[in-house]
Amino acid sequence: MKIRLSDIVAPIVDDLKLFHQEFENALRSEVRLVNTMVRYVLHSRGKHIRPILTILSAHLCGQANLNSLKAATLVEILHIATLVHDDVVDESDLRRNWPSLRRVFNNKKAVLIGDYFLAKSLSNIIRLRNFRALEVLSNTAERLSSGEILQLEKALLGGMTEEVYYQMVKDKTASLFGTACELGAITASEDQSKWEYLRQFGENLGIAFQIKDDLFDLTGEKGTVGKPVAFDVKKNVRTLPLIYALKQLEPKERRQYLRALKSHARRGKLTQLRGAIEEGGGIDYANKRIQHFSDAAIESLASFSDSEYKTALINIVHFNAQRTS
Repeated sequence: MKIRLSDIVAPIVDDLKLFHQEFENALRSEVRLVNTMVRYVLHSRGKHIRPILTILSAHLCGQANLNSLKAATLVEILHIATLVHDDVVDESDLRRNWPSLRRVFNNKKAVLIGDYFLAKSLSNIIRLRNFRALEVLSNTAERLSSGEILQLEKALLGGMTEEVYYQMVKDKTASLFGTACELGAITASEDQSKWEYLRQFGENLGIAFQIKDDLFDLTGEKGTVGKPVAFDVKKNVRTLPLIYALKQLEPKERRQYLRALKSHARRGKLTQLRGAIEEGGGIDYANKRIQHFSDAAIESLASFSDSEYKTALINIVHFNAQRTS
């Protein structure tokens, strides 16, 4: 059965309206250029998966409240900061089928507005008046940076094994998913076991989410994915499908295979690129790992009583597995 995001958020529609108000209020500035750039970023809004997770997690543990909405806001602001900085580092001109911020305003302004988002997320956490929430979000900000730096290092120097890949993904992507869920739990319950279960749920979902994104880079279409495809191969970034395919080859074959892949990517021969990785078993293996981490995420919710909020969280896992962008 095809799962739609609109069905998932049905139990929290009113909460999301309040979230959007809180989100826009938190980003207002006295500086006109900042407001202009913020409006541009918000023009192409994403799915808001992370704030949805925060609000659903709060309801699962008790009741979403104003602090839950503030936490959802902080998580989304931090997420946007990483996207803006990523586009600068990756020299990407497209984000969600829309010219990226750096493409319109230049790299310098994009870096500064990314810093503004980051500062806003950390300064507004004080409004929660919760030391544990501050600790969680601060630690996540560090992990996000560490994951990006680890990926850059391996792209330059090599050595991206499957084990290193998972560590990188846990930091650069899954940590924020885990934090989104944990903050929701923290704002609604004093039960630390619930905090931990929801953090585990979010991190496993985050890993599955990133593997899915990595597959899009190899199998997606630019118009559907909303950003350039075959980017990772061009930049020597080895994601799970490629790591697995390479592992099946002898060293000499591996070098020839990589040269062929890069040639396909540079020339835009995406059908040949995908075919080569599919023949190596990389795409099938990546899909199996998505299923593995999806199952682990759902298992983390086993101790919670059945409810519409638990069902919604489970359906987000299935939604990720089914999504096409």
